[in-house]
Amino acid sequence: MTGFVYLVGAGPGDPGLLTARAIELIGRADVVLYDKLIPREALGFAPEGAELVDVGKIGGGPQVPQEETERLIVDHARAGRTVVRLKGGDPFVFGRGGEEAQRLLAARIPFEVVPGVTSGIAAPAYAGIPVTFRGAASAVAFVTGHEDPAKPETAIDWDALARFPGTLVFYMGVRQLPRIAAKLIDAGRPADQPAAIVDRGTFPEQRSLAATLEALRERAAGAGIGAPAITVIGEVAGLRDELGWFERRPLTGRTVVVTRARAQASALAARLREFGAQVVEAPAIRTEPLPVTVPAI
Repeated sequence: MTGFVYLVGAGPGDPGLLTARAIELIGRADVVLYDKLIPREALGFAPEGAELVDVGKIGGGPQVPQEETERLIVDHARAGRTVVRLKGGDPFVFGRGGEEAQRLLAARIPFEVVPGVTSGIAAPAYAGIPVTFRGAASAVAFVTGHEDPAKPETAIDWDALARFPGTLVFYMGVRQLPRIAAKLIDAGRPADQPAAIVDRGTFPEQRSLAATLEALRERAAGAGIGAPAITVIGEVAGLRDELGWFERRPLTGRTVVVTRARAQASALAARLREFGAQVVEAPAIRTEPLPVTVPAI
């Protein structure tokens, strides 16, 4: 009996951006094949006994080949299991979900696609950058900053991107940022146009940096910005200093350990996260009300 596969977007990292449908399906899964960039809390919704398999990839780090990931999806589904392929962001936005859907179709395995919040919108928003803005950007283009190395030549039309009348959002382009900036400037994009880079967008440790397009490549390297990051190029990037909210919260950059029992810690932990803290729950104590003795009269 063939199982069923759900290609599920887990959003950009903040567990609050998981969709209700994603949480529901994780809770019904027999197997969850997950990426590195999913919210850490997402796996906590899986039922006890579910098989959790890390098939993530990080540029420059350990890699699980895409072919192996697709083989695992098919094998588990053919064994009659309910499979959740949990992907950071959205499955169909630079997530290779389309390739996995084609593989499932060829294997005659039923599937469903569950969209997620893509980091190309969420990370700029958490940095205070609206990717569209009346009078400044009526269009937005999503571009990969890390093309398939097996391709004989680039599929990116740099001249067209330089002329694009709106916001450019580059995914996965940190190491390629000097090349991206040079290509755009050489093709006519203004070197002094506002630009920004958002490192680990929507995660508690998010950092963002704004500069001109020409200066950003050097400033990002000097600040130690690394993957995963989103680069935004366009007039809207200049709004970061005005509208940035996430990194201004009072506990941003602080780590708080909550030692209460988990059932008692959840409300406190949630409140601390709202103020920007990275919360580590380490249940060690439990608080209980003291008995009150009423003296006899």
